[in-house]
Amino acid sequence: MAMFGGRGAKGGKFSVEDLYGISKKPKASSGAASSTGAKVNVQSRGKGQKGETDALASQILEAAQRLIERRRLELYLRECGLSINDCQSERQAMLYRNLGKSGLRVSCLGLGTWVTFGSQISDEMAESLMTIAYENGVNLFDTAEVYASGRAEITLGNIIKKKGWRRSSYVVTTKIYWGGQAETERGLSRKHIIEGKVLLIPPLWIMTITIKRRDSDGDVSTGLRGSLSRLQLDYVDIVFANRNDVNSPMEEVVRAMTFVINQGMAMYWGTSRWSAMEIMEAYSVARQFNLIPPVCEQAEYHYFQRDKVEVQLPELYHKIGVGAMTWSPLACGLITGKYSDGVPDCSRAAMKGYQWLKERVHSEEGRRQLAKIKELHLVADRLGCTAAQLAIAWCLRSEGVSSVLLGVSNTDQLIENLGALRVLSQMTPQTVSEMDALLGNKPHSKKESRA
Repeated sequence: MAMFGGRGAKGGKFSVEDLYGISKKPKASSGAASSTGAKVNVQSRGKGQKGETDALASQILEAAQRLIERRRLELYLRECGLSINDCQSERQAMLYRNLGKSGLRVSCLGLGTWVTFGSQISDEMAESLMTIAYENGVNLFDTAEVYASGRAEITLGNIIKKKGWRRSSYVVTTKIYWGGQAETERGLSRKHIIEGKVLLIPPLWIMTITIKRRDSDGDVSTGLRGSLSRLQLDYVDIVFANRNDVNSPMEEVVRAMTFVINQGMAMYWGTSRWSAMEIMEAYSVARQFNLIPPVCEQAEYHYFQRDKVEVQLPELYHKIGVGAMTWSPLACGLITGKYSDGVPDCSRAAMKGYQWLKERVHSEEGRRQLAKIKELHLVADRLGCTAAQLAIAWCLRSEGVSSVLLGVSNTDQLIENLGALRVLSQMTPQTVSEMDALLGNKPHSKKESRA
């Protein structure tokens, strides 16, 4: 409120009472009769007037705070070439959910870094995405040691350090499995989970990064310690095992994850792309040896990938408290309809290393899925939202889903995806049933199958 400083204000600042003419104390009149009348008047109104005055003052302070926050957002959006009106219609209060049955509260929408950070988009765009996400209530940022050969973690870490956000206000997750080409540089051995080494390539990247931890032979650490070094963090909130490792005993994996938590390098651990049986085995080992069990599974989930999240994970949630953090809600962009007329040059399917996605689009199954997507677009039009918003809201309506990770390459996509929150209330049983009928692939639980 320093902007309201001026003469006659105590300490160079005006109070709320000075600004808005609010007086918490009745003024005394000059005459005795007037004074007596004023006292009677004040007593008759009693505590009612004081309560109204305090409430009004509180409303004014809240309004001033909102104005200051709006001004800050306007200044940032102006730097990004956007206006407050561009975002206002899409903005919705963020929802927060417990991660499984743990006490960790995460935003129901998180920001992922796969494909984008350190690769497809510039560092400036990555910073804009993180800033808009954070300003809109997103507190979950996901990465992995393998993303862009470690560059995604470096980009994420540099942005977090530059923004200066309170460490307690956001959640960072990373994943461990693929690190390098040597046998000890990948997998879920105790050695690789905790440390490990890999020579980072290409050489241009080694020349351009400024924050890294090297040893005498020019290697850069991987494993969790390497991730923390690239992220420039003392700890991550969740470390995921990025697939199961058949060469590592489950007890060794669970003991290593318990160790990094006990050492303060992580708060929780989870699994990614594990089967329900493997997750249950990890939980059993943890209980048998008094170790720490996983709290979350990262799983692919969208219109055409449903069984695991809708049938298997809810059972695990109720039995052992494992939640679901899902990714690829738009099926790598297929659900948006961008591939209806072929593969655009700027799309993910046209990128090097994504031939599998291009083949999927052109396959017979891909053509059938595109036909169903066109019908779902009509549902989105009726609800007054985009196809992407409908797909993300559809994912959020599923039981046990703690958060849906968004993969975006520009600010327009992010703002659009955040608008899915206002569509969530429209995911009524009737709407969901209509969508299930169009998709024709609703999975059935064991109980429903027996019935």
